[in-house]
Amino acid sequence: MLQQAELVTIGKIERPFGVRGEARVRSLSDVPGRFERLSRVTLVAPSGKLLETTVIQVRSGGPTFIVAFEAFTAPEQIAEFRGGLVQIPRGDSPALPADQYYECDLVGLTVWDEGGILLGTLEDVWDLSGNQVFVVRRDGKELLIPAAKQVVAKVDIAGRTMTVRLPEGLSEFA
Repeated sequence: MLQQAELVTIGKIERPFGVRGEARVRSLSDVPGRFERLSRVTLVAPSGKLLETTVIQVRSGGPTFIVAFEAFTAPEQIAEFRGGLVQIPRGDSPALPADQYYECDLVGLTVWDEGGILLGTLEDVWDLSGNQVFVVRRDGKELLIPAAKQVVAKVDIAGRTMTVRLPEGLSEFA
């Protein structure tokens, strides 16, 4: 089984679909045809449980995909993975241009402002009407930071840190 660092998240399981163990999966990838070409994937349940399985069929379901996995034959089986992730080996993903990152590489980074003040941990990336927002949490507080080049000063994947220039009005959080 591959280690988590060797995997890239490409989708999120929204819910079971139908009675044959299929799942409605939201794409987190902007690679055209990615889902239609899937064969082997690793599923990560919200509990952390990992399951490697084969993709039997993929079809478009509006804004999502309906995916049949070899491991499931009933909706009750997929229910454990609701809200979980669909991942593939990193080597199956195309290289990204400079200053672009896979979402799964950003989640978990420690976020600092340019003045050296700890803002928290990047816990999620939301796509709000075509604009991405970093969700940063610390001490029970949540800060939403625009995922824009003028805001993100530096990303150090190896060092697991991100430095940002907070837009005016957000600096009170720090």
